[in-house]
Amino acid sequence: MLLKLDKPKILSEVISIISELVSEVKIKVNKEGFKIIAIDPANVALTYFKLPISTFSQFEAKDETIGVNLIDLKSVLRRCSSTSNLILQSQDNLLNIEIQDKITRKFSLALIDIEQEDKDVPILDFSAKIEINPIVLTEAVEDCSIVADACSLEIKDGKFFIQAKGSLNSAQSEYSGDEVKIDGAEGKAKYSLEYLQKFIKAGKLTDKVKLNFSTDYPLRIDFLTNAFELSFVLAPRVETED
Repeated sequence: MLLKLDKPKILSEVISIISELVSEVKIKVNKEGFKIIAIDPANVALTYFKLPISTFSQFEAKDETIGVNLIDLKSVLRRCSSTSNLILQSQDNLLNIEIQDKITRKFSLALIDIEQEDKDVPILDFSAKIEINPIVLTEAVEDCSIVADACSLEIKDGKFFIQAKGSLNSAQSEYSGDEVKIDGAEGKAKYSLEYLQKFIKAGKLTDKVKLNFSTDYPLRIDFLTNAFELSFVLAPRVETED
């Protein structure tokens, strides 16, 4: 495997986000590109990330799967600047990483065996779909985190709500079709704010986010861009409301 990225910022940013959810992943490289599918240790959240072949200035690989420690990989990728070129090469039991700037820096990370079943993104049928600006979504999630550890997404009467309720306090953001794109039937589900706060860090990489959910059903967040594919699937919190 020999891969070259002329602008590695996206890879660096996404690896940093995923490393907050899982510490070790399998990276699959094949004719479709560079792909990661991982589930966090609590089996609450699934991550899907893909860089297509067109992203790379050089791509030499057959079907290959390597196991890496994401904390180590994140630390190396953070050494890239906005003008760096990045080369990834697997050799024996190592992932060799070369960062090319005015000088060339080289790192080698040990590949690891990860004993877990290969995962696929689940096929889910959603009744509610919202397209929203990531800055707007971030503000609403941060508002909710002040009063609770979970928030509800709801479509009702043609409007979209993001709301949270603690023992005494509450927070709510309300949107009409003028502020967000609302598609689907009425529905409501609750999700962990701890996970949502991690997911929305990817909002700086795009200007559109799609939220897909149904009543008491998993949430899928798609960060919409032509440069890469990034999605998260989050299990709902199903509990009795006070």
